Order: sequence, then C-alpha cells, then structure tokens
Amino acid sequence: MTTLAPHTGYLTGRLLMATLRQPAFVVIMLIQPMIWLLLFGQLFKRITELPGFATGSYIDFLTPGVVVMTVLFTSGWAGMAFIDDMERGVMDRMLASPVSRGAMMLASVLNQAVTIAVQGIVVVLVGLALGASFPGGLPGVLVMFLASVLLAAAFSCLSNGMALIVRTSESLIGFSTMLTLPLSFLSSAMMAREAAPEWIRTVSSYNPVDWTVVASREALSADPDWGAVLVRLGGLFVVAVVTGFIATRAFRAYQKSL
Repeated sequence: MTTLAPHTGYLTGRLLMATLRQPAFVVIMLIQPMIWLLLFGQLFKRITELPGFATGSYIDFLTPGVVVMTVLFTSGWAGMAFIDDMERGVMDRMLASPVSRGAMMLASVLNQAVTIAVQGIVVVLVGLALGASFPGGLPGVLVMFLASVLLAAAFSCLSNGMALIVRTSESLIGFSTMLTLPLSFLSSAMMAREAAPEWIRTVSSYNPVDWTVVASREALSADPDWGAVLVRLGGLFVVAVVTGFIATRAFRAYQKSL
C-alpha cells in the first residue's frame, strides 16, 4: 500500500502526458460530445411529445445522456494504452519491475476520470448554451460527474482486462463496440424509460449505464430523490470495485501466457 500512491501518481502523469502529445485526439475528444448533443438534440427534439417524457425540453433530458454516452465510448477504449505498451515491450518491462499492478489499473482509471471531467464540462456548457436548465445546480452537476467517473472506472477496468486477454487492438475494438452500443440503447440515455418497450425497461433496471443516467437526471432535477441517487451510486461503486479486481487479476493470466 505504501507504493500504491506514488506509483499511481507517476503512471497517471505518464498517461496524461501521452494524451496531451496527441493534439488531434484531444480536439476530437472535445468535439465529439458536442456533435452528439447538437445532432441528437435537433434530430429528436420533438420526441418529448410522446407519452412518458416528464420534461418538455429534450436538451434538458439529453444532456446527462450524452455525458454518459461519452463515458462509455471513451472508457471502452482505455485498454488501447495497454495494447500499445504490449506492442512496444513496455508492458513486459513494467511487469518485471516492482511497480504495483493495482497502480497500473488505478492510473488508467484516473486518466479516464480526468478525460471524462473535461468532456463533461464541455457537454454541460454546450447544453446551457442551447437552453438547457439544471434546477439541481452545481451539486447536481457534481453528482452527475461522480456517477460518470464510477461508470468510467468500471468500463476502463473491463477494457484493460480484456486488452490483457485478447492483446490485439482489432479484438478490443470489436469487444468495445459490441458492449457499448447495446448498453447505450438499453438505457434511458436518449429515450425515456416509460416510452420504451417493456422488455427494455426490465433490462435497463439491471444496466449500470441506466443507473448512471437516472442518478444524474435525478440529481439535476428540482426535487431530487437522494435515496434513489445513493442506491445507484452504491451500485456503480460495487461494479467498479468488482471489475477492477477482476481486471487486476488478468495481469496474472497475461504473464502466464508469455
């Protein structure tokens, strides 16, 4: 435990510096959520006329959903850094050193948390510019970011663990796409749960993505049900811890196969 913090700090800085050295990636990372919010906000703005929508503004409804979708598509690619390290031989050298395996996983999570926070701020600002209102104010926005970071932790750990198993970018991309797209549409990110088919409503109740969306929208509402928010945050925390434990164990599987 005495080595976890310094190792995590060093490895997190390494990942952040690697990101900053790719200005094109940084620009795309910031523009993509804005495009989603502008595109979906205009394309589906009249969908609130359907029964089941509790708000008349689709931008109000969509903004937390875009934040969560950004989490999925960003953290789902977290394992690409591991694969890059494998291909360059860096992973083998790190595993032969005293570096903490937990620090390697936690650094990836913290890198994703920073990325998600920046993207989330961009989405919120664009949403406000488009006329969105958040009665929950700053506390609600902070809860949305907390829920998003917990979801990002779970999916980045899952992506990292899968990277250690499949070891190729093509396989990881296929896995990430196969997982993130269905989970997005099996949630209330873009469509109110009440307007979805019954089987989707049932599945979404077990979907961590939907937990994040619901907790975020509830916290941003004028009269939040904090009990419902805390239950979902607790569920996301458990999922993040479990996936982190499993992903860290994947280091052993990787080493045994060398």
